Amino acid sequence: MASPLRFDGRVVLVTGAGGGLGRAYALAFAERGASVVVNDLGGDFMGVGKGSLAADKVVEEIRRKGGRAVANYDSVDAGEKVVKTALDAFGRIDVVINNAGILRDRSFGRISDEDWDIIQRVHLRGSFLVTRAAWDHMKKQKFGRIIMTSSASGIYGNFGQANYCAAKLGLLGLSNCLAVEGEKSNIHCNTIAPTAGSRLTQNILPDDLLEALKPDYVAPLVLWLCHESCEENGSLFEVGAGWIGKSRWERTLGAIVRQRTQPMTPEAVKANWTKICDFDNATKPQRIQDSIDGIIEALNKIDSDGGVSANHTSNVTSTATSGFAGAIGHKLPPFSSSYTELDTIMYALGVGASLKEPKDLKFIYEGSSDFSCLPTFGVILAQKSIMGGGLAEIPGLSVNLAKVLHGEQYLELYKPLPRAGKLKCEAIVADVLDKGSSLIILMDVYSYSGEELICYNQFSIFVVGAGGFGGKRTSDKAKVAVAIPNRPPDAVLTDTTSLSQAALYRLSGDWNPLHIDPDFANLAGFDKPILHGLCTFGFSARHVLQQFADNDVSRFKAIKVRFAKPVYPGQTLQTEMWKEGNRIHFQTKRFSKKQED
Repeated sequence: MASPLRFDGRVVLVTGAGGGLGRAYALAFAERGASVVVNDLGGDFMGVGKGSLAADKVVEEIRRKGGRAVANYDSVDAGEKVVKTALDAFGRIDVVINNAGILRDRSFGRISDEDWDIIQRVHLRGSFLVTRAAWDHMKKQKFGRIIMTSSASGIYGNFGQANYCAAKLGLLGLSNCLAVEGEKSNIHCNTIAPTAGSRLTQNILPDDLLEALKPDYVAPLVLWLCHESCEENGSLFEVGAGWIGKSRWERTLGAIVRQRTQPMTPEAVKANWTKICDFDNATKPQRIQDSIDGIIEALNKIDSDGGVSANHTSNVTSTATSGFAGAIGHKLPPFSSSYTELDTIMYALGVGASLKEPKDLKFIYEGSSDFSCLPTFGVILAQKSIMGGGLAEIPGLSVNLAKVLHGEQYLELYKPLPRAGKLKCEAIVADVLDKGSSLIILMDVYSYSGEELICYNQFSIFVVGAGGFGGKRTSDKAKVAVAIPNRPPDAVLTDTTSLSQAALYRLSGDWNPLHIDPDFANLAGFDKPILHGLCTFGFSARHVLQQFADNDVSRFKAIKVRFAKPVYPGQTLQTEMWKEGNRIHFQTKRFSKKQED
């Protein structure tokens, strides 16, 4: 027989625990070793009144059986106070069961503003406030389990409960978001839609059915979902009377009702309606990216006039390979990049130029007699082809934009960049490579001043998880990095990035929230926002220019880099350099105190 699931050392908060489902949860957790906060305002099922008796009775019941529990009588509107009770009594918070609820049933036309607002405030806003108060504590301890309580009414709709249905489905959306955001910190959030006898159903269900739908038949699911060994996250379960079922979204294969050269019409929608609504061979999306992927795949099919669209599940087939081949040579719409002296100064500051190095004055003061634009500013002029969503428009490719990484960068200058100007840029897909686990798009961007070619960039874009389609692994069009010499470096420079380095660099046009928003960075798998790869690229090139060219931009020809590991703002960069003829080899690393010692 399997070992019993225990919650020793865990602190569990159950809202609305003075009776019904909440009481069953509180008793079950306490019986298995958890310390329990029993929250209940003490009002009636319509949210009227308050009192301490309901919570006190459950606490006394737990203590009488040898368990640990304290009462809290605050409304869930006061989420901070509710969670503070757990912290004051037990020093931590591990599990939050959002169970508190009331009813104000009315047919839609009779719902008052008050009926609507109080339902949202208790069910949806209350769950938000209580969970938010516990969230940071869970993140710090790298553990948390959260339950949102939805309802079949919220999932399917029910007469006379528009306010309740809206709040209950809103809780599912909140839960799904928290499951994504909390996953990296081992915070799991799931939703249950219970059918059980409680004060909310005592006047609706007959007595014999109430007995069959005891809250005790729901509690075991809640305990399992909240145990540290349970990996379930972001799921919805319907439960009652000893039965448990997992629910999920289902979507038809749909129909493309637009052609590239023709307007989309309601008649086309009507003509395809049967196919749009046909659930045979339906898909079952689980993440928002599943939805985005479907739209992008359709867009690619439209843009390629019904041609084969390749995606990350493609097998090694001639059709998949030919689909990728169709992307090679695709030209993105030309675009112009205008810039002023302010833009070049902002870029120079973003890659570490400063007054602490007197020779940097020429890059950050427009009045300097030899004011110059840093050569690597050339990538800023070309990056609009990547930043502007052009990858999603490549025919024959279905690019999951959430899985795109900047892998390598090549920049070549044919003459120094003007201190200000306007360049016309043309971007073309040079090649598509299959690296097994990833697909690589080589994007060439040519920048012209009038008819004169000023600079050329090659972006190597990795699309994680999109490889394995049987394509070629190498390309003669790829600009290749040269290995560093096998000897100690000829020169080493260090530079400490500021805590605001990414915030400053992004002003040059890379607005990706990965580099400034902690929550977004967590979603991407990082502890905190990371520095732009092209920012460290700029630091490195500036070091080489300073060490071997006396900051003379006319001596800069080309640079090729490969991005290997993330850098966090505030870390120190160390650039090691080797001179061999007219070529400088370099590698830039994060410098640590251990290296210094």
